[in-house]
Amino acid sequence: MIGVTDDKNIRRKKMRLKSLFIIAGFLCFTLLFISIQGASAAGDVITLKFANFFPPPSAQSKICEEFNAELESRTDGRVKIRYFAGGSLLNAPGVIKGVEKGIADIGYSHIEYTPGRFPVMEAAEQPLGYPSGWVANQIMNDFYNTFRPKEFEGFKMMWMHANTPSMLMTTKPVRKLEDLRGLTIRAPGVIGDVIKALGGTPAPTPMMETYDAIAKGVVQGAFVGGEAAKNFRFGEVVKYITDSWRVGPSYPFYVVINMKKYNSLPPDIKEIFDALCGEYRERFALMWNAEDFEAQVFAKARGVEYIDLPKEEEERWAKTAEPVIEDYIKRMVSKGYDESEVRGWIKYLRERTEYLTKKQLALHITSVTGPPELRP
Repeated sequence: MIGVTDDKNIRRKKMRLKSLFIIAGFLCFTLLFISIQGASAAGDVITLKFANFFPPPSAQSKICEEFNAELESRTDGRVKIRYFAGGSLLNAPGVIKGVEKGIADIGYSHIEYTPGRFPVMEAAEQPLGYPSGWVANQIMNDFYNTFRPKEFEGFKMMWMHANTPSMLMTTKPVRKLEDLRGLTIRAPGVIGDVIKALGGTPAPTPMMETYDAIAKGVVQGAFVGGEAAKNFRFGEVVKYITDSWRVGPSYPFYVVINMKKYNSLPPDIKEIFDALCGEYRERFALMWNAEDFEAQVFAKARGVEYIDLPKEEEERWAKTAEPVIEDYIKRMVSKGYDESEVRGWIKYLRERTEYLTKKQLALHITSVTGPPELRP
């Protein structure tokens, strides 16, 4: 009997061990499956399409390439950017709609390519006397972050930026207001309103067609940021560049990502993405400011004369352009905005300009444009 009992006990122990091995094996398989699934999810590559209208050789395009490479590096390759420069995926006017529809995930353009779509942000492109590219870039971000225009709903703002104050690039010298009479100048939207107020004739010529238009005499110049003398090679077809910073508006440029796409990013990717956008906000400010110096070298090497207006003439231009700002205020009031609110935007922009000009001086950042104390 004892032998039979021992045999039964042995069999029971074997069955228990077998059950334990089965359970342990199942648990190991489950953990392995979860681990593989987690690794697979973490290893999924997120591909984003980035559309920009600037030509590939331009600094504006190259700095976007740097952003793309940095994002890929910091995410260990979990994010890849398919970059479409030079309008190869979306032209400048089509960028915002293209990002909205998902044709591109990220888009780079400026508000003047879609007149009326960003009415609040238009306050920042009035002829308010931004002295430099650095100040203009800070202004755009500060204004956006302070007032958060609802017109950008559906998009995550990566950063705003701006060209340096628009300068008159012409085939004939413009040394005083009277010299603008009879000249047709490439200047769309608010930029065109300023040219009209100053006595010239604005033409909304597309940027990519402006070089030929100047060369053929269809227009006698362009009212654009100083970098265009090199990036769009206007320094080859104009003979004079007038520093008209007191009335030269800056375009509010934006870099946005579709909000749904942004919200779909994993939390750790969002954290990296947001931090990098913050860094590139300042990098763009310095880039725009520096570009004018390279453009000046390019233009002067081709015999272009840079014209500085006397202070009295600058003030005369500023006073002549003032109605453009008042017209903007009236237009916004007619759309239902409170006049005190709109005037508050303008007041904020003027005060911020004064503050940032002093800050630029304190940081020893020099510019091609602006008052003498900002010059090298």
